[in-house]
Amino acid sequence: MVQNSEGLLGCPGAISTMLIAIEICLAAICVPVALIWPRLGETWFTGIERRFGAFAQHRVWAVISVGLVALGLRLALLPILPIPQPEVSDEFSYLLQADTFSHGRLANPTHPMWVHFETFQENWRPTYASMYYPGYGAFVALGQVLMHHPFWGVWVSSGLMCAAICWALQGWLPPGWALIGGLLAVARLGSFSYWVDSYWGGTVTALGGALVLGALPRIKSTTRVRDSALLGVGMALLAYTRPYEGLFFCVPVLVALAWWTKRGQASLARLTSSVVVPFAAVMFVATAWLGYYFYRVTGSPFTTPYQINMRTYGLMYFPWEHARNLTFHHAEMQAFYAGGSVAGWHSAAREHPLRLQALKAVVVWLFYFGPILTLPCLTWLFSRPRGRLGKSFTPELKFLLLLCTFTYFSCILTIYIGQPHYVAMLTAAFYAIILLMMRQMYESGALKFLARAVPVVCFGLLAFRIAAPFLHLEPKPSWIRTWSSQDEQNLERARVLNQLRLTPGKHLVIVRYKPGHDFILDEWVYNNADIDQSQVIWARDMGPQNAELVNYFHDRRVWLAEPDYSPARVSPYGQ
Repeated sequence: MVQNSEGLLGCPGAISTMLIAIEICLAAICVPVALIWPRLGETWFTGIERRFGAFAQHRVWAVISVGLVALGLRLALLPILPIPQPEVSDEFSYLLQADTFSHGRLANPTHPMWVHFETFQENWRPTYASMYYPGYGAFVALGQVLMHHPFWGVWVSSGLMCAAICWALQGWLPPGWALIGGLLAVARLGSFSYWVDSYWGGTVTALGGALVLGALPRIKSTTRVRDSALLGVGMALLAYTRPYEGLFFCVPVLVALAWWTKRGQASLARLTSSVVVPFAAVMFVATAWLGYYFYRVTGSPFTTPYQINMRTYGLMYFPWEHARNLTFHHAEMQAFYAGGSVAGWHSAAREHPLRLQALKAVVVWLFYFGPILTLPCLTWLFSRPRGRLGKSFTPELKFLLLLCTFTYFSCILTIYIGQPHYVAMLTAAFYAIILLMMRQMYESGALKFLARAVPVVCFGLLAFRIAAPFLHLEPKPSWIRTWSSQDEQNLERARVLNQLRLTPGKHLVIVRYKPGHDFILDEWVYNNADIDQSQVIWARDMGPQNAELVNYFHDRRVWLAEPDYSPARVSPYGQ
């Protein structure tokens, strides 16, 4: 189906561009229709809204339903969107972490032949482990242990994320609007998003952000122990997934709580017992366990695996850092860290900072908003009466905009492009802002149809995206992170791995690349947590040094894999 679409439109990303064009056209059409026929479909919409609103009043069932719809939809899409095969180095690193956890360990001992297995986003000293924080890997491990495949952990986290977004929105909006927001999250994030079609998405971070955002208004209104504990759980998830950006997210929330406390709307005794104690207890346990994890992986509770990786390979995160002269064991590692991707982003951050920030903003905008969800924001902004714009910013809207601005500032400080999952903690806040604006439009009367049209277009685009493969218009993955935002998959490596697994015995695969190989998006050297017990082991070609590796694994069949042929070549090593 991909070949047909390429032949029709001439380039791999053309279908993705076409979907964006369709979205832009539909968004543009909605505006004149709303102005010319403001009461279009009034009877039909009113009937649906009445039934929808009645169901949404059952808040618990609404939240559960959103989660079940997310899970059911992804299951239904398996025939056209099968269980993904990893490609990006981050995915393999998270899979290593999940495999480590599934074996009942937090880290693995350094292998005596580790230099042959060295690869991106993984540490080998003092232990063999992922460089990443453990939150996302724990969910992936859950799928591997309970359902025998790591994908099901991603699947579960997606359902929980969508349910949590609906729950969070119920704290800021009436139940009907919150339910709409939850279903929009299902349509745009829980279906064809790379968050549910890869192993490095933002589902767990978005879940944590939703718990924090939903707990805030509930604590202020009821000061229940449950909500305070959920606030702690949400912040713990952020610390376990993206602590840097999560810190920027949590600061405005804690400041808002402190300001509310200062105003004295609850007694000190009640605040202590219902808010401070449960929140502090959760955070103490979470922090202690995270410190223990660091200790087992790095040898110090105050040193993160990420720091070890940065020191080992000279990884730079901020533009004011300077590259260090390091010695690498492999040309691929040196090309990436010293002369390729990392150095390129660092140079762009220094020489073209505005261009880099614009690129970051476009990537984030395409993923979370796109044209159709930008429409309510633009319409709301330009439809405010002159001189009354400030009054349209309700306290809720002001806080959410401040929260998003302050959190996004964390991305501006870094040198990297800023993948959408970097700010996944803002997901529920983004939807809350859009829905608050849509609600004002709806209640204004004149723009009611426009507020109604936005979710209709979103669900219509989802239906079209589902039908696209049957129309031979299936989009290929691209940087356009809307509707077709699944990532590339290393299908050749997966094919070879599957063939070797079906071949009796144990195997050692030495991977040899041609000059100019795109190892960033086509890396083959990744291994499981227990290397010696793995049926298939992947190693880098190190020329004469291969002899020590072959001698160590003398009981294995040794193969030479050459990924740069089409299809990839696999032959007995030494022949």
